[in-house]
Amino acid sequence: MLIKVWVIPLLYLDFEIRREYIVANLCENKTRPKMHCDGKCYLAKRIASLDEQEKRQAEKTYMSRLIDQVMDQRVDFSFAQQPVVAELLPPPVFFTTSSFTPRVAVDDIFHPPLV
Repeated sequence: MLIKVWVIPLLYLDFEIRREYIVANLCENKTRPKMHCDGKCYLAKRIASLDEQEKRQAEKTYMSRLIDQVMDQRVDFSFAQQPVVAELLPPPVFFTTSSFTPRVAVDDIFHPPLV
């Protein structure tokens, strides 16, 4: 965390130390001297890339902490014997209310010959 605090001031220090080199070689606007950019475009690009890198790192850190938090939750499973309550139900009673059953119809048609 302490390193992140010092990164931007170190970028400014690097920019001030190497200003002549940045203006001569790395500046995007070196062909347009009327803009008086003096390498500030390079500095802005470096700071923007640093911010983007910090955002990506923060997302990775958040996701890794979230995954670690989910994976660290330990669930204790208990397979202890539970008493089983069995109710004795009376046997089911089936009623036939229909007068037409297949057996009755077959008996009417197919029967032994009458003598």
